[in-house]
Amino acid sequence: MGREVSESCIDSLLTEMVSSYCNRFYANKPELAARRIEAIGYQVGHQLSERYTMERPRFSDHLEAIKFICKDFWSELFKKQIDNLKTNHRGTFVLQDNRFRWLARMSLDPTAEEGVPQDPAALAESKAAQAMSMYLYFPCGIIRGALSNLGIPCAVSADISNLPACEYPESYVLCVVMHACSLCSNGHCHGQL
Repeated sequence: MGREVSESCIDSLLTEMVSSYCNRFYANKPELAARRIEAIGYQVGHQLSERYTMERPRFSDHLEAIKFICKDFWSELFKKQIDNLKTNHRGTFVLQDNRFRWLARMSLDPTAEEGVPQDPAALAESKAAQAMSMYLYFPCGIIRGALSNLGIPCAVSADISNLPACEYPESYVLCVVMHACSLCSNGHCHGQL
């Protein structure tokens, strides 16, 4: 669209935002930190979808809007399309990105853990899942904000599989689950599944 931001700047901004909200502003309240990070993403997604659809006619149905998110919107943000889209035809969509760019440079060093773990693999996986979940609230908010602006109130969650180890940083999968529900359209859902 003509305006681009350095990928390293986005990585640094996301890292600092998550760090600030988790370690300073809401150090003892991770659920509030997550909610605030998601809310920032929501605003970003709402504004980006406005910009990216300026020259387009309104979408006639939900499926067209979802396809726009998977192809055009995702390409603008992550320089590639979604790898896989699945639906149950009842309002739930699963978007799969096999090489999610915003997590490409992140990994967990299990030797950095304090104390002696009983099961190092399980501890590393658990710690990694907790840390990564905070970084996923922002892109979930972006998707929720974009869809809301397109007339699809929904709840969005993310799941990450095959978190990169230090030696193989390209082996990860991000699944974004979107669910349009009546609670969302009434404002009671707050975007959480």
